[in-house]
Amino acid sequence: MAKTIALIAHDGKKAEMVGFVKDHQEELSKAHLVATGTTGSYIQQTGLEVELKLSGPKGGDAQIAAMAAEGKIDGIIFFRDPLGKHAHEPDIQMLMRICDLWNVPLATNLATGTLIIKGLLE
Repeated sequence: MAKTIALIAHDGKKAEMVGFVKDHQEELSKAHLVATGTTGSYIQQTGLEVELKLSGPKGGDAQIAAMAAEGKIDGIIFFRDPLGKHAHEPDIQMLMRICDLWNVPLATNLATGTLIIKGLLE
């Protein structure tokens, strides 16, 4: 069964996420991808199939956190903007807490994202 990887990126990191996906397109094509709405729509432009959730500020982060809590996510790659303020910060913190609670690998930058790809998909 294919691994399920969630992809999330704040607005200032969406281009970085698309570049990351292109760099790892072969590996990611073997996974079931889930993404928050706007991020996922950009990723779909690479030709990969992506299950879209709501955009992050409208509850997408919470939807992915719920999937993680239910054991439906094998890893999350979340390129956060550490310098920005986000109205949905409580959802972001909840997602991180759920990952810690349920031992779901969570990458927040290119280096750890690559490790998740190598660990789960290669």
